[in-house]
Amino acid sequence: MDLTTRYMGMTLKNPIVASSSPLSHRVDSIKRLEDAGAAAVVMYSLFEEQINTESYYLDYYLGQGIESFGESLSDFPEMSGYNIGPEDYVDLIRKAKQTVDIPIIGSLNGISSGGWIDYACLIEEAGADALELNVYYIPTRVDMRGSEVEDIYLEILRDVKRVVRIPVAMKLSPFFSSTANVASRLSKAGADALVLFNRFYQPDFDLEKLEVVPNLILSRSDELRLPLRWVAILYGQIEADLAITSGIHGSSDVLKALMAGAKVTMMASELLQNGVQRIGEILHEMAGWMEEREYSSVEQMIGSMSQRHVTEPTAFERANYMKTLASYRPIR
Repeated sequence: MDLTTRYMGMTLKNPIVASSSPLSHRVDSIKRLEDAGAAAVVMYSLFEEQINTESYYLDYYLGQGIESFGESLSDFPEMSGYNIGPEDYVDLIRKAKQTVDIPIIGSLNGISSGGWIDYACLIEEAGADALELNVYYIPTRVDMRGSEVEDIYLEILRDVKRVVRIPVAMKLSPFFSSTANVASRLSKAGADALVLFNRFYQPDFDLEKLEVVPNLILSRSDELRLPLRWVAILYGQIEADLAITSGIHGSSDVLKALMAGAKVTMMASELLQNGVQRIGEILHEMAGWMEEREYSSVEQMIGSMSQRHVTEPTAFERANYMKTLASYRPIR
């Protein structure tokens, strides 16, 4: 049984990738993911705010007192000579690459090019096999047009692609007014892969303290349906590889994602809830299902149930909406 797949030019031993999570905070944990069967690991994200904050503090402390002593300005080297960001992140990638044999994918999270450019280069230099750009952006200005939001993604992608040689994936929001058009534009702009979809964590209200508070809820399998639909629609229409990162919890989720057209499935919540050994269990279940139905490889099933290959393509569009409503029967 051949479980290998190709993602962003990399040959992976199977289609299960450990997505960005606390499980990639330490080298020994990354090694555990490899031993459990993960085909690759997406590192936890380096946030734009971390880069900007550390840059600010370094500039502040270096600048103390120089107004009083003009000659002291010449005592400091050019700021471009400083590695002014989270060095631990880059160092972790370097150590992980020395420890494991599976691909390591760096992750940058933000909304502007800025420090991303320098750190994209440093992540590449540390040995990362690819880079995932997680543009976690919620537009709140009432005068901001949808096209401006799309341009943010395109600008970041182009800026990063200009300075790195490793493959670059874009992690997308599900909230574009024309998802297919945005995906096509990003693919044409050089995205090697599109990861569907970013889970935007929603704030909650604490009624005792009257404060807005974070409330992390891990994903469920039923969240797979949104990215499943869009991967099935996009498959064959764009050049970029496709990955699903929401709602992957069991072997059936992985199989569905592959049949929709995903090259890989990215898993975090299931591993956090039930342990990294779930990867091996899911792969075993997948292989059994494939053997029973006479599939010889993962490649054989990728895209087999995409919109272009099913007998009823409208099932992914408005017709499915009407059929779903008509099929529901209330409890009497």
